[in-house]
Amino acid sequence: MKLLIAIVSNKDLATVLSATSVEGFFSTKISTAGQFLQDGQTTILFGVQDERVDELYELIEKNVTKRVVRQKGVESTLEGSLLKKPVDVEEYGAVAFVIDVEDFRKL
Repeated sequence: MKLLIAIVSNKDLATVLSATSVEGFFSTKISTAGQFLQDGQTTILFGVQDERVDELYELIEKNVTKRVVRQKGVESTLEGSLLKKPVDVEEYGAVAFVIDVEDFRKL
């Protein structure tokens, strides 16, 4: 068994949760906040059988959108106007990690 941890943009959250639920993947969601992008993310924990990990990855990837967002400039103590100009940042729909699960019990 594996634990797949997906950090999903809130813009894609409902779609991902719906699609994974329909395919029989159970999850727990945790509201999280990043430090740079403003729109918010949610962390989703999936307990998944080893042989279904690739299926879950593909399902998540199909239901998220990579976007380019404009972010306001970074505050800094350095001199210069470039730091205060808006920049385009590529925002991924999700980032995911897989961890081996040594033991799993429903209590």
